[in-house]
Amino acid sequence: METNNILIKNSIILNPKATGTVDEYKSSLLIENNKISLISEDIEDSNADYIIDAQGKILMPGLINTHSHIPMTLFRGYADDLNLDTWLNDYIWPIESHLNSETIYNGTMLGAIEMIKSGTTTFSDMYFYMGDVAKAIGKAGIRGVLSYSMIDFGDEQKRENEFKESISLIKNHHNTYDGRITTMFGPHSIYTTSPELLRRVRKEANKYNLGIHIHMNETQKEIDDCMDLRGIRPFEYLDDLGILSDDIIAAHCVWLSDNEIDLIKKYDVKVSHNPCSNAKLASGIAPISKLIDNGICVSIGTDGSSSNNNLDMFEEMKFTALLQKAQTLNPEVLSAERTLSLATINGANALGLENLGSIEEGKLADIILINTNRPNFSPINNNTCSNIVYSANGSNVDSTIVNGEILMENRKLTNLNETDILKNANETIDEMIKLKD
Repeated sequence: METNNILIKNSIILNPKATGTVDEYKSSLLIENNKISLISEDIEDSNADYIIDAQGKILMPGLINTHSHIPMTLFRGYADDLNLDTWLNDYIWPIESHLNSETIYNGTMLGAIEMIKSGTTTFSDMYFYMGDVAKAIGKAGIRGVLSYSMIDFGDEQKRENEFKESISLIKNHHNTYDGRITTMFGPHSIYTTSPELLRRVRKEANKYNLGIHIHMNETQKEIDDCMDLRGIRPFEYLDDLGILSDDIIAAHCVWLSDNEIDLIKKYDVKVSHNPCSNAKLASGIAPISKLIDNGICVSIGTDGSSSNNNLDMFEEMKFTALLQKAQTLNPEVLSAERTLSLATINGANALGLENLGSIEEGKLADIILINTNRPNFSPINNNTCSNIVYSANGSNVDSTIVNGEILMENRKLTNLNETDILKNANETIDEMIKLKD
């Protein structure tokens, strides 16, 4: 729903800071075009052409998912209770051979409405047929940082095709849809790409002034294989190749040595933590509190719905905090306030989106409203931020605004037909399973 000026009145504002603190106060907020223009208790109704009374609601930045594979919503529940190697080789890669433009579009639309309805306004994605992902996200209205998943297994012809696909994505879709869609390079991992591909990715990323999105140190097997093949660990390998820089976002980072943590800190590599996926695939628990203590920028991602099995960043926040407490046996590790910062302002910083992630005048209007009048959110007076991280889930999101446009209000999508999207997605995966069998 497009409007020029939106006034949100009487809300409880939560404003996360990169320091891990969260400001909380009651105020009103004015959106003009696509930006937050004014935050004040005294904003006249005449300043807006659309008014939302947010009495009893929390206003906060939209959540930022820094690692996902959004079309994989189609594979939700398809291959459960398996380790990563079996899951990929025996189930996911075989069925992915039947992907095409239509299946990718339908899976992306399904993921888009799930994110809108659970409060995610920006996501960073790595997958295939990314032009179709861009088309779907453009229509859905959310914000995406898109990477083509580059895999060459040492094959020179395949490598050339991967660069062709990546550069096509960048040239055709970077900074499109009013700036909502941007791009990165996406080498899948060190075990699916050659050193030649990785070195060229660094060169092309520098040329286009774009970041790099890569899976790193996800499993113990990945570490063992790297040691057997190269005699060094994965981040040490990237350092030898001259790849590491502050424009890299590394997903997972479960199995890290002290030296690798030093390298991540030295080069200001950004880390995307994926606790639910790592737990489900029995990959392990990343040392997030140790990374934060070392001043490393940590954000949160869901990974794909085939290994999670949803895109609910509220659940991801809760897992993030609880698993660190369980791992360190320290209940004071990762407060609710710090965890909320990981899912908002840290996500923006990790993706280089400095105009997102907090509620400040002049920043882009990517905002969600949380309904506090729900059993799982009451009583609210004890600790608002605690309720957000430990009690809430995506169904508590009342309204979602991206780039100043209302995508959902009072739990109703404004621009998309949910019934049709669900129907198309279900028909798509049914057909894919038939083809595979």
